[in-house]
Amino acid sequence: MARILVIDDHDTLREGMTVTLTRSGHTVSAVRSGADGLAAYKKAPFDLVVTDLKMDGMDGIAVTRSLKALDPAAVVMVVTAFGTIETAVQAMQEGAYDFITKPFPPDVLRAKVEKGLELAATRRQVERLSARTAAHDADAALSHGSMVGDSEVLQKLLGQARKAAASDATVLVRGESGTGKELVARMLHQLSPRKEGPFIVVHCAALAETLLESELFGHERGAFTGAVKRKLGRFELADGGTIFLDEIGEIPASVQTKLLRVLQEKEVQRVGSEETLKVDVRVVSATHRDLQAEVKAGRFREDLYYRLHIVPLVLPPLRERPEDISSLARHFVAKHASRVNRRVKGLDEGALKALARHAWPGNVRELENVIEQALVFAEGEVLTEADLPSHLSTSTPRTDATGLPIPHGDRPLPDILEDIERQLIARAYEKAGKVKTETARLLGIKTSALYYKLEKYGFISKGEAPEEGG
Repeated sequence: MARILVIDDHDTLREGMTVTLTRSGHTVSAVRSGADGLAAYKKAPFDLVVTDLKMDGMDGIAVTRSLKALDPAAVVMVVTAFGTIETAVQAMQEGAYDFITKPFPPDVLRAKVEKGLELAATRRQVERLSARTAAHDADAALSHGSMVGDSEVLQKLLGQARKAAASDATVLVRGESGTGKELVARMLHQLSPRKEGPFIVVHCAALAETLLESELFGHERGAFTGAVKRKLGRFELADGGTIFLDEIGEIPASVQTKLLRVLQEKEVQRVGSEETLKVDVRVVSATHRDLQAEVKAGRFREDLYYRLHIVPLVLPPLRERPEDISSLARHFVAKHASRVNRRVKGLDEGALKALARHAWPGNVRELENVIEQALVFAEGEVLTEADLPSHLSTSTPRTDATGLPIPHGDRPLPDILEDIERQLIARAYEKAGKVKTETARLLGIKTSALYYKLEKYGFISKGEAPEEGG
């Protein structure tokens, strides 16, 4: 189950601890001096070290100090006699997680060791989670990663984010899918006083209700079927740092209630436990939904909404910052070319114009995918329009804030007018619940004219029978 190192110059005690821990299923290495223990740890780190406090040569305090210098994540427990508690406390100040007073029964040793192994597992999990974000953080902290662009709307957002980062207030990031909400959350963390702490991400929409509750708050062994051991929740793992709750609008009502308690009381309760644990965590959440509308519909708690909405940040969709498309495209070429196609150094004007014409419903994420796909098939040193996915050459034009197409110099006026007509008809058709007589009334045209246009734009099949009275 775990690799444990036992260091003790008393043969009987050393052998006794070895037998007890081996019977518990662990792999145990035992040595009789601090120097031998340190040498063994240098060869291959252990999950846990148990060391006697009083030993000739290097004592337990020196062992603990040396191990923590070698590996700050090392988990060390010291064994001490009854009269040396103060010395054991000194060892804990050097980094030992606990001590055990001899003589001790086997079950006490097993319990202490399991506590230490749980701590070791938690540290490893935090290291893994931190490692996943390290590369992103290095790029995203000050250069904002893919938050590339000089548009006024983006620079305003980044300025607000920098001010928000300095505080410890809860932040709600809103924006369409693919706009970069997680990048903003990472930026908030990296520019905050908590930057040395963990940054933990939870994708709320990806987990079922029972799994989400366990993931956020942890659970005790036996709390439910399959809970074979205690699990620490993401809030515990984020202690001292930041937790990012992506797609917060998707969480069910039962989890909303528990999350509200965490925000109000700064404490969590594992599933299956009555114990409350204090946590020091900054919460950043994100959603593509209109949470105010969700509150009115009764699907989201109003009190939770106001707890999350202390500092709102709204990410603009790519269609509202079209002047950033070319710089983003060049950024993604530089980012992916070394891995996908080293020959490519940039994009030509034809490719940039094609990108500018597109509506980008998938926002920055869609643009990155397009560039990466184009790099795969490109044969020259620059990307051309021919290298882009085929739908880009006949793509839906960019739209303004009302959703209507933005005219582009390369497109003839009749094409632009047809796009506007089609979108106006689509809106009216949906608003009328696809009742054609009502759609015609909203548009101020005859029903016969509407049928022609519905057929023309593919909303109905050719020759579809008119409604009665139409």
